[in-house]
Amino acid sequence: MPERIEPERYELAARPAYHFDLERRDFLGLLGGGLLVVFSASGQERGRFRRFEELPQDLDAWLHIGEDGVVSVYTGKTEVGQNIRTSLSQAVSEELRCPIASVKLVMADTALTPFDMGTFGSRTTPTMAPQLRRAAATAREMLLDLAAEKWKVSRDRLAVADGAVTHLDGGETAGFGELAKGRKLTKTIAREVAVARPLGQSVPKLAARDIVTGQRKYTSDMTRPGMLYGRVLRPPAFGATLVKLDAPTFAGVTVVHDGDFVGVAAPDPQAAADALGRLQAEWKHEPQPSGDELYEYLKKTAGASEDDEGHAHGSIEEGMAAADVKLHATYTIAYIAHAPLETRNALAEWDGGKLTVWTASQRPFGVRSELASTFSIPEDRVHVIVPDAGAAYGGKHSGEYAVEAARLAKAAGKPVRLVWTREEEFTWAYFRPAGVIEVSSGARRDGTITAWDFHNYNSGGSAIQGLYDIPHQRNQFHPAKSPLRQGSYRALAATANHFAREVHIDELARELKMDPLEFRLKNLKDARLRAVLEAAADRFGWKPGGQGIGVSCGFEKGGYIATCAQVAVAAPGKIRILRVVEAFDCGAVVNPNHLKNQIQGAVTMAIGGALFEHIRFNDGRILNPRFSLYRVPRFSDIPEIEVVLVDRPDLPSAGAGETPIVGLAPAVSNAVFDLKGTRLRSMPLGAVLS
Repeated sequence: MPERIEPERYELAARPAYHFDLERRDFLGLLGGGLLVVFSASGQERGRFRRFEELPQDLDAWLHIGEDGVVSVYTGKTEVGQNIRTSLSQAVSEELRCPIASVKLVMADTALTPFDMGTFGSRTTPTMAPQLRRAAATAREMLLDLAAEKWKVSRDRLAVADGAVTHLDGGETAGFGELAKGRKLTKTIAREVAVARPLGQSVPKLAARDIVTGQRKYTSDMTRPGMLYGRVLRPPAFGATLVKLDAPTFAGVTVVHDGDFVGVAAPDPQAAADALGRLQAEWKHEPQPSGDELYEYLKKTAGASEDDEGHAHGSIEEGMAAADVKLHATYTIAYIAHAPLETRNALAEWDGGKLTVWTASQRPFGVRSELASTFSIPEDRVHVIVPDAGAAYGGKHSGEYAVEAARLAKAAGKPVRLVWTREEEFTWAYFRPAGVIEVSSGARRDGTITAWDFHNYNSGGSAIQGLYDIPHQRNQFHPAKSPLRQGSYRALAATANHFAREVHIDELARELKMDPLEFRLKNLKDARLRAVLEAAADRFGWKPGGQGIGVSCGFEKGGYIATCAQVAVAAPGKIRILRVVEAFDCGAVVNPNHLKNQIQGAVTMAIGGALFEHIRFNDGRILNPRFSLYRVPRFSDIPEIEVVLVDRPDLPSAGAGETPIVGLAPAVSNAVFDLKGTRLRSMPLGAVLS
């Protein structure tokens, strides 16, 4: 199935970050003796390009067996810390029946791996794992054929295990490398080939020792012969244009001025920083909205729903007329930063008219297209390689930092490595969208919800449609004009929409004087969502009544989640999360320990957005662009986290990278109300309570 790009991935629809004018000699070189026609697609068109391209079905595009028995496997997916290097290797190992140590995964290299839309949307496990399983199963069947031919025996007298084929009667054994020697795996991957279910075994993380001992090399660690270090001059505010530049001459330093782009390349990082500090620039920018008017501004600039009907059925008017209790509330969600451990970076090297870029990106093929378009060269002259990256969380989809490094390298005539500072990361990367959500609802005294009217302004439509059984409902997303650059973040707008929905459900339950868990179960028919709610509540020991406990549940990207939380509130109004139990159903479990780690990591990350992460800005300037001013979770913030895996071996595996993050904030908000009687409707919750 082709991978779908959600429309709220705003960064993929944005205009290119830079437009560089071709130098005359470059233009003539491209023109040659003929006519060159160059056009630049819009960001939205680029985002949709190849959306429906089929995956190649030639086995040798995905898998190669060397004479030494090493199984090289190729995927365009990127390892950004979510451990897909292990899970995909595990899928091949299980299907091909070889030791996982013999599997070498080649990832995110546009010259070697098949085209891939990108590593996002929790799509690696449901799309890439089955594809590699089919490839491995096809290779396994081919190896059986080769062994049967070699020994002149029937296939049913052969067995495959531990990277070898054994003749059950004669006792002969041949390793994969011996059987494949001198042969190319030219078969077409059979869609109907028998593929095993995941075994559900906890395979240790590959190369874990290299990671924890600092031996793993990231793009920001790489060097090339003669490499220079790049820095870019940033404007004082978003949208500013360069009016005047005074650039002194620096020995050994290349200064690049191309339109509004100004950068330097120097022999060492300090020389680059010194040169950048001596540039004198005059900028012009128009006044912009500030944080204290954000939510009013989003409502004012919002347009009609992208779908006039939204996710709607029934009649809101009829549902409200049938209600004994009616509620209306507004919920707000702040901009937050991705804050990856490894900031955005790239190393660019030109060789004649060919460009090679090493970069931390979730979309290597998208970056290749962006580079080719920016420099007006064919894509086959651009090679993008993504070493394992130090986190991304949806924040490394665009390639402006690769473009910056390539522009500096082109001017300097040498390789250039560009690593964004932490302040640049906080300021010039895109943010998780802020949003305003308005909910009106009605219910009968017996606890039956009769009407639900839900409107999200700006943050997005992911998970906007809940699974509660409500006869009359409307759920609409209204795009707005964002003051800040915004884009994908782990789970997209599902966090915002679950927060508003699950807090409002809690408000309805309290108004009806019903147990919030009982109220949810009464209005849910979906068996899988009921199952995770019951599993979480059972492990938590749910007993409502002023103990500072809260619950939430939801569904997104094929996964079902339920979260129970217990909190305490200190005298100054500081919320302390004491305990979290999260139950998760993502179909068949591939690697239990790996999955638990993903869920615990998601809960930990969710603490920041729930309690204190909040981008502050004024007139196009970020006011808290460093960790000393922007609070992220610390070890002291981490509660006891218990994970309940609701395994469904009868169902296909869904991704687990995003959905587990959505349940914490509403559960904590509901727990605060249970303890203090104070209803918190804005994220971050801590800022509101204090």
